[in-house]
Amino acid sequence: MKSVNFKNSLGIYFVLPAVIGTLIFIIIPIIASFSLSFFEWDLLNELKFVGLKNYKDILTDSTLVQIVLNTFVYAISTTIFAVIIPFLIADVLRAKIFGKEWFKTIYFLPFITPAVVIAIVWSWIFDPNIGLINSVFHSDLKWLFDAKLAMPILIFVSAWKLIGYNIVLFLTGYTTINQNIYEAAKIDGASYWQTFNNISIPLMKPTIYFVILVTAISSFQVFDLIYIMTEGGPQNSTNVLVYSIYKYAFEYFDIGKSCALAYILFLIIFIPALIQHNLRIKK
Repeated sequence: MKSVNFKNSLGIYFVLPAVIGTLIFIIIPIIASFSLSFFEWDLLNELKFVGLKNYKDILTDSTLVQIVLNTFVYAISTTIFAVIIPFLIADVLRAKIFGKEWFKTIYFLPFITPAVVIAIVWSWIFDPNIGLINSVFHSDLKWLFDAKLAMPILIFVSAWKLIGYNIVLFLTGYTTINQNIYEAAKIDGASYWQTFNNISIPLMKPTIYFVILVTAISSFQVFDLIYIMTEGGPQNSTNVLVYSIYKYAFEYFDIGKSCALAYILFLIIFIPALIQHNLRIKK
């Protein structure tokens, strides 16, 4: 019994650093930021308790509807493209094709490239004056300075960056499928579409749900691309919730509203994730 107790206490010492780190860098900041959402604070003066005023001001702000709509348009569109395209590519790469490993490496490179570098490069490509696209196609489009084109460009860049990572996730999911099923389908004369529709999609549903969830959450939290490429413009057409949180905190110095908006974003992400989780359990 003493040896068992010793082993248990030794295990506690091993996990203690992780517990302390989680407490200091996650739990305490969550509690502190939620508390600050009920105060008015500009980082310099004393805290002033205002109750639900920060939430009321944000929810009655005329620009909130556009910001939330931009966030959903960006997140949903990015998720659709960054899930469907990698799934199709992964279904092709699961087969033994020549240069398979090279393709996987090439597709994965954008994901491991820092987002700041990607944003700067694509900003140059879409620059209306010296950009590569306008120079090659001899066009005069404003691209990132056009309220109608800026959001589609951001969606394209984000999906392009996520494709490689999601391909790896899907390929990992394919490894859990018994390859004899595909061989049997091939012997029975099933076409590619029949195999894809009746074998790949049903057996890959757990992986598809996971990739959708991860991609959607990361898309709702986008900041770096928008901060560098558009700064929420033009005309607020690319302003999203996380960028607004940043502006409230470090441009308007309104920490209370920034924290309140952060928890509004939390609810926006949490509710769909909870619904999707419950739907998955029922299935």
